[in-house]
Amino acid sequence: MATGYQGKILRVDLTEGSIRTEEPDYNLYRQYLGGWGFIAYYLMKELEPGIDPLGPDNMLIFASGIYTGTQLSGSGRSAVGAKSPLTGGFGEADVGGFFAVEMVNAGWDAIIVEGRSPRPVYLWIQDDKVEIRDATHLWGREVAVTEDTIKAELEDEHIRFAAIGRAGENLVVNACVMEDLYHAAGRTGMGAVMGSKNLKAIAARGSGKKQIHEREPIRAYTKWLQGEGKPNYQGLTDHGTAGGTQGLSDDGGLPTNNFKYGQFAAAAKITGKTMTDTILSGRGTCYACVVRCKREVEVKEGEFKTDSIYGGPEYETVGALGSNCGVGDLAAVAKCNAICNAEGLDTIGGGMMVSFAMECFEAGLITTQDTGGIEARFGNAQAMVQLLKMTIHREGIGDLLAQGYEACIQAWGEKARKFAIEVKGQPLPMHEPRYKFALGLGYAVSPTGADHVHNIHDTAYTTDVGLENVHAFGVLEPLAKDDLSPAKVRLFRYHTNFSILKNMLGMCVFLPYSPNDTVDIIKAVTGWDTSLFEAMKAAERSLALARAFNAREGFTAKDDCLPDRFYDKFRSGPLKGVGHSRKQFKEALQTYYDMAGYDRKTGAPTVAKLHELDLGWVVEEARQQAEAAGS
Repeated sequence: MATGYQGKILRVDLTEGSIRTEEPDYNLYRQYLGGWGFIAYYLMKELEPGIDPLGPDNMLIFASGIYTGTQLSGSGRSAVGAKSPLTGGFGEADVGGFFAVEMVNAGWDAIIVEGRSPRPVYLWIQDDKVEIRDATHLWGREVAVTEDTIKAELEDEHIRFAAIGRAGENLVVNACVMEDLYHAAGRTGMGAVMGSKNLKAIAARGSGKKQIHEREPIRAYTKWLQGEGKPNYQGLTDHGTAGGTQGLSDDGGLPTNNFKYGQFAAAAKITGKTMTDTILSGRGTCYACVVRCKREVEVKEGEFKTDSIYGGPEYETVGALGSNCGVGDLAAVAKCNAICNAEGLDTIGGGMMVSFAMECFEAGLITTQDTGGIEARFGNAQAMVQLLKMTIHREGIGDLLAQGYEACIQAWGEKARKFAIEVKGQPLPMHEPRYKFALGLGYAVSPTGADHVHNIHDTAYTTDVGLENVHAFGVLEPLAKDDLSPAKVRLFRYHTNFSILKNMLGMCVFLPYSPNDTVDIIKAVTGWDTSLFEAMKAAERSLALARAFNAREGFTAKDDCLPDRFYDKFRSGPLKGVGHSRKQFKEALQTYYDMAGYDRKTGAPTVAKLHELDLGWVVEEARQQAEAAGS
């Protein structure tokens, strides 16, 4: 095996209680790289069409990448994937922290968990020693208690974890996997898949390290980041990812009251700067990263008293459980962040379900009889906390919120659908598509449902300075944030593929590595004679594979759509009169399909595109399935 990988994948079948080692062919690594790529490959290759995402036939995949564990800033990331219980399609969530590095140091590039244990268990990985251990005593416990208990049992304070709380145990569709205490694989419901397998945690400890072809380039990038490159991320160090909250509100792009508005009157109360000045108690980080963007907060008194064990709110949390619920109380946001991290609930999905309930309440579609007496109005911080807890425990109205939008619509009536701000069932993250037009296209076409990590943020490319990061793709002219021309679609396509490449490599999107830097790092780690062309083709291949998986599960081009709300124009604020045009959006969507090689009716990659991407095996499997169905 080439440097950059360990050459082994751990396979665990919880139904049989079996553990085995798989050593993939070298070409698999080079074609799919890791992360998203590994997940897409195994889901398409091994899952039977139509399986229940919460049944034993689903597989849960923890996948590292080339960068993971290289001691390069931003290299603590990895991906968690499965068929999503939230969308019914391709599920993938990215996460930072330390767990994946420990997994790699133990000798594993990925872990694939299949089946369902008859009782709660956890997986203990110590180098090549792997055990399935009883976790009955851990079921119903929050993440910190789970970790502390396992550390005491195994007498090792340095173990790293991937674990679920009660949201995952209770199969809440927005449940996430927590890695250590405040790194969340948040999107697509991966915590529910883990809970469905009765898998409480994976504990890992490795004594090895990743073999790297040439360390000097890695050291050079680290030195650059600590010196000349520091201005690229200093704002994240100072005030975290929520540092730009006020600016978004000033521009009219801060999701407010379930995306009804783009400005929040109390935005100044929940910004990263306010957090720094009031409740910040420390700055956390991911493996080997100099940025230190993670917040640790403490609220010392009052009804929202919170300690720092579960970190502090990211921007997405500030948006979802702040402005988008109309709540301008930073202590309440911090409390909700701690609740979600303790119990493994995605703060975006959890917050969006609460804001959905609030809008339905204010529209008269539900009343206090439905909410258990709660006045579920925008701005009611106490109601927000209560609804989150009820969702996690599936109590009262929380049982509906735990199942996602469709269950709520069935119970509350079809009129509620216009308040469901989702794509393919996944709630939108905290970025307004009427502020960034191509971002909206990205929400629509993402195989995971609405996502911001493998998406474009148009505001980055409105000036020549921002364009420096895409010059390597031949994009040379700035484009306005409300542009949705073929030129913007082209930029969107290249940017999205590059973002997915980062997910495959295990690289944080906040690090200022250019496309050419990325290739140089791949060369340094693996020793491959590679190119930007090969790397981008790997990303394009993995994206096409995810879309092919969705097509097999019944998705069509009709599922690549935006909620109706974003075709309504803002009625006030800096973006007054701004909204998407259905005609323009459809044209951009079809242009994207044509550029990417996707069929306009199905949204799936064409046969020719699959062959061009060396995915002929997908074509052959589809033919065999069609013949079997015909017989």
